[in-house]
Amino acid sequence: MQKKLLLISYRLQGHLGEAKAHSHQEYEIYFFHEGTCRYLIHNQIYDLQPGDILLMDGLALHKPNVPSDSSYIRSHIHFSPDMIRPLLKTIGAESLLDVFSQLHHCLFRSNQTEMIQRVESLFQAMAKVYANESMSVYEKEWELKLLIAQILLVVNRLGKQESHKKAVDKYEKAQHAENIATFIQKHFHQKLSIQIIADALNVSKFYVSHVFKEMTGYTVMEYVMAVRLQQVKYLLEAEAAKPIQQIADACGFESASHFSRFFKNSVGMTARQYRQERLAIYHLMDRHKPK
Repeated sequence: MQKKLLLISYRLQGHLGEAKAHSHQEYEIYFFHEGTCRYLIHNQIYDLQPGDILLMDGLALHKPNVPSDSSYIRSHIHFSPDMIRPLLKTIGAESLLDVFSQLHHCLFRSNQTEMIQRVESLFQAMAKVYANESMSVYEKEWELKLLIAQILLVVNRLGKQESHKKAVDKYEKAQHAENIATFIQKHFHQKLSIQIIADALNVSKFYVSHVFKEMTGYTVMEYVMAVRLQQVKYLLEAEAAKPIQQIADACGFESASHFSRFFKNSVGMTARQYRQERLAIYHLMDRHKPK
């Protein structure tokens, strides 16, 4: 079993340095146990409560914002949908993955204590299997797939009963921060500044800076650059024949030298190396597809 297809962390505690916005190819099931966390996904903000479950397709930028003096206990599972889909297809339950592909991200919050405890016990069971060195690779893979399927089933049941697919009754600051994030998502390819965003949303420059940092943990321009980087990474794979500098220009980078430096500092390799690495993975997957 390849670790890239599955990653399990159970009851992680404390801060792992300053959390940065990130995205990934795997689906994610995130369980919030304790503490204070305001979670930004794409352009939505979720103020989490113990027992909350977030489902994410992984592709949208996401980032936890946790006060430095707060506890922060969470569990999460990253898994490739291709890993679990054959099993779900066998039992006629492929629709359990629809929440990821159709909603992309959502919050499940329930007062069904027994079901929430059931989800946590399944997380714990997965962590034990994942760390069990006496099991064979195949035994681990079989059991972990079954446990993921059970978690998806319980979460699906929660969703049908009383989940909140979208955060409701947003208070004013959160709504403003979401409006700022939405504006950036729509206009990241254009020249942007805090003043331009403030003028477009009819609020003060100071308020834009202050409220966005308070609610998300980002500065406005950090978020702009994170969105631009995410789009560049996508286009490097999706438009393999397109010149790299043309992609950078289309995503709002005004200087070739700044783009090169920013990309390497953020990703740990050049854009050309990143494209070659990602395309090599796809070619490898194609060779192993059944004819």
